[in-house]
Amino acid sequence: MSTTTTRIFVARLAGIGVFDPLGDRVGRVHDVVVLLRVRQAPRAVGLVVEVPGKRRVFLPLSRVTAIDPGAVITNGLLNLRRFQRRAAETLVMGQLLDRVVSLRDGSGDVTIQDVGLEQQRNRDWLVTKLFVRDERPGTGRRFFGRGHTSVIDVTDITGLAPSAAQQGATALLATMDDLKPADLADVVHDLPERRRIEVAAALPDERLADVLEELGDDDRVAILSALAAQRAAQVLDEMQPDDAADLIAELPTHKASELLDLMEPDEAEDVRRLLVYDDDTAGGLMTTEPVMLGPEASVATALAHARRQDVTPALAAMIFVTRPPQETPTGRLLGVIHLQRMLREPPHEAIGGLLDKDIEAVGPQAPIGRITRLLATYNLTALPVVDEQRRLLGAVSVDDVLDHLLPDDWREADDEVTDAAMGGNGV
Repeated sequence: MSTTTTRIFVARLAGIGVFDPLGDRVGRVHDVVVLLRVRQAPRAVGLVVEVPGKRRVFLPLSRVTAIDPGAVITNGLLNLRRFQRRAAETLVMGQLLDRVVSLRDGSGDVTIQDVGLEQQRNRDWLVTKLFVRDERPGTGRRFFGRGHTSVIDVTDITGLAPSAAQQGATALLATMDDLKPADLADVVHDLPERRRIEVAAALPDERLADVLEELGDDDRVAILSALAAQRAAQVLDEMQPDDAADLIAELPTHKASELLDLMEPDEAEDVRRLLVYDDDTAGGLMTTEPVMLGPEASVATALAHARRQDVTPALAAMIFVTRPPQETPTGRLLGVIHLQRMLREPPHEAIGGLLDKDIEAVGPQAPIGRITRLLATYNLTALPVVDEQRRLLGAVSVDDVLDHLLPDDWREADDEVTDAAMGGNGV
């Protein structure tokens, strides 16, 4: 974790003045608001400031331009709406100081006396240090003896945040807001079954779709089966078609048919087309939604499509250029244009004159071995899949190939087990 040298301890902020850009005092610091996050350092998001009239308001740290000895400088006026703590928020001085937590090495408990914040290069403030006191007798302590105080890393303790069993689903999810889908999937997998279903049900459709794409078959089948049919169909609509097809293939036939009937017709049609192919073929691995444009599109337009949030990095690296229609199965595939090439060209340039026409496409029955070889040979992140008329059916991305090459249970297994298995089989 890269940090700047800016570090402050919260107790030293208590009571210091808050000033606007003109130097006028607008209040004083009463507390600091942090988010206690799963698998990440707590993040400070704002200050509780007491303004005249003893009203306490919230000042986001994004509006703080400087924290100097004895003064906090803001970049504008305060929002005078009275501060109300949300379920996912924790007050440092009101709730964390004097909290008893456990040392991660199992050597005992300590009491938090102060909390140290450090500003990161991205301007976020994270809790990185704790000033703690040990009151318990004992020998062999890692940090200090009874009654002594010390500054330790926040990663050296457990019990700072409430456990999953102690939080409501909404509050728990708020602590995971910054997690990538794969990391959130790990957290969801580790929850008890009932809690896992509860948390999954509280996720928005798009976020749950991302998580299901990262979970193992048993977990995602259990979650999808526990949802109401209409909700389950909406989540499937948000998933990549290849992932949705893989999940539906794991369901009982009657349940799969019911959900396909409830899905959006276009999304369901994509899934049905993928279900006819074997898992280890290009057709079974491909997505039907790569980035597709006509040859008249400009470089600027192509880059805008590559920046779309729903496009994975592997697929964003390549634009597939086809004759109309630009929906699979498309018109004839003309070629591809690589992201790196587009970055070197004027924004107004038509992509039809910049094509890589030599890229080798594969048919839907191409085996995974051939796909892997072509991706490696030509240093590609995706490969076009075409029919006999060279109409684009979809694209196989390198991440889907890697997913298939890993052991079947790799999402549930410990990372070390998966690493050893891959190292030992010559893959």
